Order: sequence, then C-alpha cells, then structure tokens
Amino acid sequence: MAARTSRSSTKDRPSYRCTECGWTTVKWLGRCPECQAWGTVEEYGAPAVRTTAPGRVSSAAVPIGQVDGRQATARSTGVDELDRVLGGGLVPGAVVLIAGEPGVGKSTLLLDVAAKAASEEHRTLYVTGEESASQVRLRADRIGAIDDHLYLAAETDLAAVLGHLDSVKPSLLILDSVQTVASPEIDGAPGGMAQVREVAGALIRASKERGMATLLVGHVTKDGAIAGPRLLEHLVDVVLSFEGDRHARLRLVRGVKNRYGATDEVGCFELHDEGITGLADPSGLFLTRRDEPVPGTCLTVTLEGRRPLVAEVQALTVDSQIPSPRRTTSGLETSRVSMMLAVLEQRGRISALGKRDIYSATVGGVKLSEPAADLAVALALASAASDTPLPQNLVAIGEVGLAGEVRRVTGVQRRLAEAARLGFTHALVPGDPGKVPVGMRVVEVADIGEALRVLPKRVPRENRRRAGSDDRAGERAGESPVQAGGGPL
Repeated sequence: MAARTSRSSTKDRPSYRCTECGWTTVKWLGRCPECQAWGTVEEYGAPAVRTTAPGRVSSAAVPIGQVDGRQATARSTGVDELDRVLGGGLVPGAVVLIAGEPGVGKSTLLLDVAAKAASEEHRTLYVTGEESASQVRLRADRIGAIDDHLYLAAETDLAAVLGHLDSVKPSLLILDSVQTVASPEIDGAPGGMAQVREVAGALIRASKERGMATLLVGHVTKDGAIAGPRLLEHLVDVVLSFEGDRHARLRLVRGVKNRYGATDEVGCFELHDEGITGLADPSGLFLTRRDEPVPGTCLTVTLEGRRPLVAEVQALTVDSQIPSPRRTTSGLETSRVSMMLAVLEQRGRISALGKRDIYSATVGGVKLSEPAADLAVALALASAASDTPLPQNLVAIGEVGLAGEVRRVTGVQRRLAEAARLGFTHALVPGDPGKVPVGMRVVEVADIGEALRVLPKRVPRENRRRAGSDDRAGERAGESPVQAGGGPL
C-alpha cells in the first residue's frame, strides 16, 4: 500500500524533460546537464486542472427580507458588563474567542458567566483542559458559581468534547482553553497550528449546527497577541481582549471583532477575593479624594470605547542626583510625556524640568494612551515643577501639539457630561466644545500658555490652607477659582 501511494504521488508530481536528449528532473533548469543544451528543459506530466461541478444546495436562496432574524436574537449572559461588549448578549450559534494574559481573570469571569447563564431550558457545559474538575469546583465555591444546570468536564480530547455535547445538549459551551484540546487524527502537539485549526473548526461546525453559543479561551504570546494561527480570529464571530494589570483591581474587556455589535465598547470589572464583578461606574477607582488640593495632580476624562472615565494624572519632580535625570512613567506613554516636557520647556517657558527627576503616573491602574490626556499631563507636570496645586474641581481635556496649540478631540460633550455628573464644575477644553452641561463653567484655551494661567501664583505651604479656604469662599460668592487664581506661571 505504501509503495503504491508513493508511486501515485510521484506520478502526479510535475516533472521537466529535455526535448533534445530526454533527460528528466523534478525542477526546471535553464541548461540540460546531460547534453549541455540551453532552453530545452520543458515541463511535462503536470496534473490536470480540476474544477468543481455544481452540486445540491443545502437550502434555497431567498430574498433577504424573508430571512427570519429572530434566530439571531441575543440572550443575556447574566453579566451586564459583558453583555455591553457583546452587543446585548450571546447569539445562538455564535463563537466567541476571549484572550488575555495569564492570571488576569479569564477563567473566573467565564465560570461566573456559566453559572448565571445556566437554567432549566438552557444548560451550560464548562470544559476545562488546564485544570482538574475539583480545582474548578473550588473556584466555583469561592465565587458562588454553583448551579444544578451547570455541567463540568475535564477533557483534552476533541472527540470526548464532542461526545459531551451529544450527552448534555448545552445551549452554551465554554472551553478553557482551545490550545489544550487536541485531536488524535491530526499530527502535532496540542496548541500547534494544525491542532488549533482542527479543534476550532470542529467546535464552530458543532455550534452552527446545534445553535449553541460557544466561548473559547485563547492563550496570548509574550507580545500580547493571540497565540496560534491568525485564521482562528477570522473563523470566530467575536474576539474579546481581556486586559488589566495583575497588581490592580481593574479589568477591561475590549471588543476587537464583533459580527453582532459594535467593536468600540468596553466592559469594566473589578477582581477581588470573592470573584469578579462588573463596574457600572468605575470612575471612582481612578480618583483620589482629598480635602486639600495637592501639587502635581490633574484630572482628565478619557474615552474607553464609548464610555467616558474620569482619571487622575499625578506628577512629581525632584532634584536629580545623577547627570542624566530619570524619566519614569506608569500608566502613561513615555513618548507623550517626553513630548509634553519639551513643549512646556520651549512653549511654556518652564526651564526647571530639564535637570530634575520626573515621575508621572495614573491612579487605579488605568492606562491613558489617547492624545486627549495631553493637556492634563502638561498641567500636572507644570504644577509639580512650580509646587502649586491646581483648582480642586477642575478637569483638563485636549491634545497638545508640538507648537503648543491645544487641539480638539472627539467626544468632548460626553466627557464634559461625565465630569459634570461627578460634581466637577470647571473644565479646560479646546475651542468650540459644543453644548456645555448645566452648572459647569468651561474655559476654552488655544495654546499651552493660556492653559498655564490657571496655575495660581506660588503660595508658601503654610499659607495654602488659608488660600484654599479663600478659594472656597470666592466660589461661594460666585467667583470661579480659575478666574481668581489667574496670572501667568
């Protein structure tokens, strides 16, 4: 049998033959090695081109208006923040791939979803390939994810997983993770390209045939990309990215691909000892409540997808003890902080920053990467350099260019509405902000020089408490602290 297969494959392989002497080879050559003739080697014996003949159709094509759209109605997962990212819930037959760093909380979140989505009419099957069933049970006891209609199986064989689908008949399948399951009929180790392609393809076919929603957990590489072939992301319907610093409580689920909804939604979660819970109002994690303003802090409003979040930027400058001053950032892009330092020195005429160690960070583990936080970063650095605090009820929104101009950003009205909802009454924004919320005073600034005028003149530390009380008294009298503390830096 093996010899017959070898002869068949050799026969089907294209060959090349010299038209002068008949010498044959498996690859083309410009000169025949046998007769030394040039340009006489030509291809022969190439396999015939095959075409696919029309076959029987599975279902007749109908006008799009006659297609029943109720089959694609989403069902809630029981977790509001995840439903927000999915576009309302899980669609029957949809395949969702969720990936994230190890220890970020993927298994905890999906186990909670499995328990909340399980019911008498909709069974849930949780298949784990990385842990034993007893380990998953311990986690379920800790987070309260116990339900009679939640079925648990520890399997790494694809055939066994498909067998569980026949016996349980679930409405929701959760596989943790797709890289740990393998098919014995495919060569290669679990997690390899061939195995991941086969496992994902088999589960996608089963999901579409049964109308079963499927959640697949995917590993990531050291660069943060989803491990395995890129084909995996093309095959699934939804791709979610689970983000978060393992040393912080905040976790973000961000939509990367979604065939059933928008891809600019973000779900916020808080990871704690009792499990993981959704945060409908996560801005409190990114703020520090103080009785008195502190130099080097400024508030801004960032957009995570469509959701506005108020975040705090902190900066600290100290005399450097080394020839090359330190530049340390946490939660901010180092390149943008360096740009703000250059703009402050050249356009804002602040020369004290070049020879000092500068530390900048965000509060609560939030990462600010959009340009709308430039103005807040610049004001925090200027406040730290002059050792003078900004007004306590002020937010700064805007992109700062290298020429010192403050540029417009998207979603200014949504940002201002969120700041007003949290009690902030003053804002620095670029020109033409649109409709301003009631009760908020907005100051439009054209360049960094105008923005720096909100910094009050330097006040000794022992007099700051009295100055703060004077600002509050002026605010009660109807005078804005932005106006009262005017004057260039």
